[in-house]
Amino acid sequence: MEATTSRLDPAAVGDLVLLDPLTEESLLHTLQERFRRSDIYTYIGNVVISVNPYQSLPIYSPEKVQEYHNCNFFAVKPHIYAIADDAYRSLRDRDRDQCILITGESGAGKTEASKLVMSYVAAVCSKGEDVDKVKEQLLQSNPVLEAFGNAKTVRNDNSSRFGKYMDVEFDFKGEPLGGVISNYLLEKSRIVRHVKGERNFHIFYQLLAGGSAQLLQQLKLRQDCRHYGYLNRESSSLPGVDDAANFHAMQDAMRVIGFSPDEVTALLEVTAVVLKLGNVQLSSSYQASGMESCSIAEPQELQEICELIGLDPSVLERALCSRTVKARDETVLTTLSVPQGYYGRDALAKNIYSRLFDWLVNRINTSIQVKPGKQRKVMGVLDIYGFEIFQDNGFEQFIINYCNEKLQQIFILMTLKEEQEEYVREGIQWTPVEFFDNSIICNLIENSKCGILAMLDEECLRPGVVNEDTFISKLNQLFATHKHYESKETQNAQRVMDASLPLQCFRIHHYAGKVTYNVTGFIEKNNDLLFRDLSQAMWAARHTLLHSLFPEGDPQKVSLKLPPTAGFQFKASVAMLMKNLYSKNPNYIRCIKPNETKTAMLFTPELVLAQIRYLGLMENVRVRRAGYAFRQLYGPFLERYKMLSPRTWPRWAGSDREGAEVLLAELAFPPEELAFGHTKIFIRSPRTLFNLESRRQERVVQLATLIQKIFRGWRCRTQYQQMRKSQIIISAWFRGHRQKNKYKQMKRSALIIQAYIRGWKVRKAYRRYFRSEASIRLANFIYRRLVQKFLVGLGRNLPPLLVTDRTWPPAPYKFLADANQELRSIFYRWKCKKYREQLTPQRKALLQAKLCASELFKDKKTLYSKSLQQPFRGEYLGLTQNPKYQKLHAVAKDKLVMADTVRKVNRASGKTVPHLLLLTTEHLVLADPKAAQPKTVLSLGDIRSVSVTRFSDGFLVLHLKETSTAGAKGDFLLISDHLIELVTRLHQTIMDTTAQALPLHITDQFSTRFQKGDMAVTVVESAKAGSNVPICKKRGSHKMEVLVH
Repeated sequence: MEATTSRLDPAAVGDLVLLDPLTEESLLHTLQERFRRSDIYTYIGNVVISVNPYQSLPIYSPEKVQEYHNCNFFAVKPHIYAIADDAYRSLRDRDRDQCILITGESGAGKTEASKLVMSYVAAVCSKGEDVDKVKEQLLQSNPVLEAFGNAKTVRNDNSSRFGKYMDVEFDFKGEPLGGVISNYLLEKSRIVRHVKGERNFHIFYQLLAGGSAQLLQQLKLRQDCRHYGYLNRESSSLPGVDDAANFHAMQDAMRVIGFSPDEVTALLEVTAVVLKLGNVQLSSSYQASGMESCSIAEPQELQEICELIGLDPSVLERALCSRTVKARDETVLTTLSVPQGYYGRDALAKNIYSRLFDWLVNRINTSIQVKPGKQRKVMGVLDIYGFEIFQDNGFEQFIINYCNEKLQQIFILMTLKEEQEEYVREGIQWTPVEFFDNSIICNLIENSKCGILAMLDEECLRPGVVNEDTFISKLNQLFATHKHYESKETQNAQRVMDASLPLQCFRIHHYAGKVTYNVTGFIEKNNDLLFRDLSQAMWAARHTLLHSLFPEGDPQKVSLKLPPTAGFQFKASVAMLMKNLYSKNPNYIRCIKPNETKTAMLFTPELVLAQIRYLGLMENVRVRRAGYAFRQLYGPFLERYKMLSPRTWPRWAGSDREGAEVLLAELAFPPEELAFGHTKIFIRSPRTLFNLESRRQERVVQLATLIQKIFRGWRCRTQYQQMRKSQIIISAWFRGHRQKNKYKQMKRSALIIQAYIRGWKVRKAYRRYFRSEASIRLANFIYRRLVQKFLVGLGRNLPPLLVTDRTWPPAPYKFLADANQELRSIFYRWKCKKYREQLTPQRKALLQAKLCASELFKDKKTLYSKSLQQPFRGEYLGLTQNPKYQKLHAVAKDKLVMADTVRKVNRASGKTVPHLLLLTTEHLVLADPKAAQPKTVLSLGDIRSVSVTRFSDGFLVLHLKETSTAGAKGDFLLISDHLIELVTRLHQTIMDTTAQALPLHITDQFSTRFQKGDMAVTVVESAKAGSNVPICKKRGSHKMEVLVH
């Protein structure tokens, strides 16, 4: 229903045959609206229009393949899978050969469309090892041909620069057997020149980017694209394209198809030869006779080419710089000028690559071809150049547009033929349709006696001076009165002024529009001559593949007959293609490019309108609407619209045709709007169909309301009946449950009373025999049993031996609580003892130091919490490693406890000076860091106490005894980065030496003694201080302020 509703949506119909009114504006608006909704596919009957979205859409998943598999073409939303499925089922079930024609201009998505068709057919075919192998080979031919035949153009990053027609052959079950690929008109001129902003064929960039260093060395190539003349000496990078990955994918595809390693190597060697030919430079010189000649400027490139192909460099140099001319019985060797030499070099490169591409197609065909003798059905897929209109149109555009004229001709004729056949088949009167017959244009180009191609061949064969001027003069004389041909001369004869048409150009009025062709290069490209000397040089090469590409170079088979021209060959290929297409049932995919910038989901109406015109979509719609715009089988039609009549709703007992006739008779449509065929109903105008659809939608709303009403009533009744039934069941179960509980309680009470009475009787009867201490023994026995059970259970469920684990099973009885707590304490102390026994002396000393630090600073100084994660290293200076500290190391000897850098606060100014601090078991030494000489040596007995702040700073004061020698100058104010460790180790050392604790004061205000008197120190918390570097400021002669963070 969703698909049909989409097709009949008046704002954006899925089938343009139903467009009402039918105008260019309405058709363009419909395509734009559908594109805005991300519906890139639209039908014209059974023709699919595809608008390139320039981005990936989630409409090609395996689920979508299943959705369109074996479906009715018009029962689902427009999609390329629908036409692929319809063609495949027609081939499999009705034994009709099919062809799918994909057309559109460059960048419209033709190549991607052909891939989608092939991938869909591969997905819906049956599975099996042999079938999967064939499908994989057919699919893998794409990356190989794209590498050698596609290139980046201004309009398309992956433009096919050749036409491809693939015949996929199936057996009677619809399983693929193989295929045959035909190629048309490779754009070999791209080898030697391409405009700025475009690229040469992909294979050159893929080879340079993805080839290993060993492979490039073997092929004598450099990785830098700017080294090669045929690549315009430009950087090769393309956004979003990985040439290296594509090269590896191409190699894998060749392996799947069946290429041997030797064949791949030979193929790449010939490709390298083509690339290196562009670097062969010629220099000019003059002979004694005064004639200009040319020679190889840099022999290195020529030498490397000859090494690759196994040829004597002198042979190739002679072929490039001279030419053998045969006149009657004489053979004359003439030298070539530099332009002639470059022409020969470029012609050789183009011919090698063109023939290599033909060999590649034939090699793929060898792998995928079907064994003879098998019955086969054929599905052809045509992916060929679209109609091209450029600023400057040459020979290539002329023959490409000629091919498109022929395709348009077959499209119109076969569409009309199909329409007429359906009308005859259904018994409906056929109405002749007026349409533009472009056979007059095709005849203008291809007429064998007086067509443009015939005139071009005649000019190429004419003796004497041949140039484009004589060619266009002949065309002007021949087609002076032809209404589809014009040139400057014919305009002048008709007194028409048109500055857009130069002298060297002619214009043809194609079905798609007027195209102006510049005849410059027509004769050269049509001749496509390769000097015989170059053919013979290539045949003489020892390279097997290259040798096989030039059979005419064999001196034993020299022929003076001129080879067929490029135009003649292409005309013959197109004629064979048309014959092939006429023999099959056609299916059409028309591709449209929405914008010139390849921007995702951007729709340019002017550009699309131009393509609508030259694709002939309006004509296509008119042909499809000839007589009747809509037709459908009676069964689906009745199924969709039967609710509009009480006689056909909800069921119709008669035939589908009778039901449709009864239904439409009740709806009272004019008789001229309807026609009843043998199997289908025909509706003349879209307006009638939309009226029918509008009535259906209204009726659907009414039926939906009715269904909702009935459903709600049924749901309420069902819910009430279920609730009532549930209430009865719950009540019954509850009453039963209550009586059962009452009975159990009465029974339990009776048993208790009986037990008490029996016990009382027994006690009364045996009281005199009952011993008084029996209860005590029984209680003791039970107590011991409970204790035993508790201890055994505790032994089986002891906690882990981790000292951090304080868990302990709870006491099962209250009288065991104290014992359980004592056992817990004993077990934990035992765990700690075991842990301590496992500690190394160093680890034990470190933990003792950490414990001492905890006792001194925990919950007293903010810095303590930050020091928990820092291990106490003691030695921070590296006395043993640094020879500068040898004297200090001698002072410490083996008594060193800690060595660190501290900052000593100047008593007079408050400024800090770095010092080295050494703490030994007997002394505390302050040394100069530069000279590494002790400056102050304090005996540990001289230290009276230590003061620190409560903040996270490293400020401390060593209070010295007044009687000590060092104490004469006063107390020491120090700043240490390891204050916690320093004070802890000083405390432990004094405790070990004097057996007395070091007095530690943690306060914000304290008094220090200096030589000039006492000094009051006040600690102030301030943001001006660093993270843990305090700032000392003198405030008069007896006050100092310490700013900490």
